[in-house]
Amino acid sequence: MQRLNLNEGIAAAIGHTPLIRLERLFTGSRFQVFAKLEGMNPGGSAKDRSALHMLREAIRRGDIRDGSTVIESSSGNLAISLAQLCRYLGLRFICVVDPRTTETHKAIIRCYGGEIDLVSQPDAATGEFLPARINRVKGLLQAIPNAYWTNQYGNLDNARAHQQMTMKEIAEQLGPVDYLFCGVSSCGTIRGCADYIRDNQGSTKVVAVDSQGSILFGGKSGPRRFPGLGAAILPGLHEADLADEVIQVSDEECVWGCRELVRQEAILAGASSGGVVAAIRRLSGSIPDGAVCAAILADRGERYLDTIYNDEWVRRELDAYPNQWERGEGL
Repeated sequence: MQRLNLNEGIAAAIGHTPLIRLERLFTGSRFQVFAKLEGMNPGGSAKDRSALHMLREAIRRGDIRDGSTVIESSSGNLAISLAQLCRYLGLRFICVVDPRTTETHKAIIRCYGGEIDLVSQPDAATGEFLPARINRVKGLLQAIPNAYWTNQYGNLDNARAHQQMTMKEIAEQLGPVDYLFCGVSSCGTIRGCADYIRDNQGSTKVVAVDSQGSILFGGKSGPRRFPGLGAAILPGLHEADLADEVIQVSDEECVWGCRELVRQEAILAGASSGGVVAAIRRLSGSIPDGAVCAAILADRGERYLDTIYNDEWVRRELDAYPNQWERGEGL
């Protein structure tokens, strides 16, 4: 009988990621920026925390047992985290994805034994893929006995992972934080961090970094090229007052931010991290002298080598020229 234990093995390596000062990227600034390197989690992203807590709590409640099938809709990172932990537990895992999920993400999921269920057509009513993915998940739940949906969009255990781990670690490592910059999609990370700040009577100003084309904070729905930033529908974890300020970044700004992280800090990070860097730059003129800023860099960049870090792709898809940025031209 498989023993479902997530307190040992690879699961024990999740969390306690490094927090480093971005000395060079914001040189000359009178505020400090510290980056929480979530790509250092064993599954490569902040979603390791969400996967760990959602699975652990479902096991504790008896919702997941030996022989269960775990199902989730994901743009990539959570699927990798769940695939890794389900492989460790000996559980079947099915991930429902859409065409925006990168080939690298899908290959990693398969390496862990996860099964890919691709939704190739968007929802007819909205024209968006996320509703179509969720409908597919519901169909799988009906068809597969003993199936469990982790439901990152509405599961409070997703948020609690970041309340009990991510923001707690930042507070312990930094002390009082004046600004928290956090990319948003399922709203699990920002919800958990905001809850921690509220519960501990913190004065941290929470800045949500959203994508142009996302409706999360009143934006207009539109095309988005990168997974993991923004959303086409409001997730259950969303609350209107989660953020004190919202910055919507473009795809081009995400690429610029990622390229700057590599060029100046030698940090290879994913799309949302580039958006976070761009948002800090956007707000830099209004951040008070001496402020301490924490920036959550959600994942690492190897999964974006064919897009963000591919000059030809950037020119073709965004009509942008990274070599000009290095010369101080453009953005």
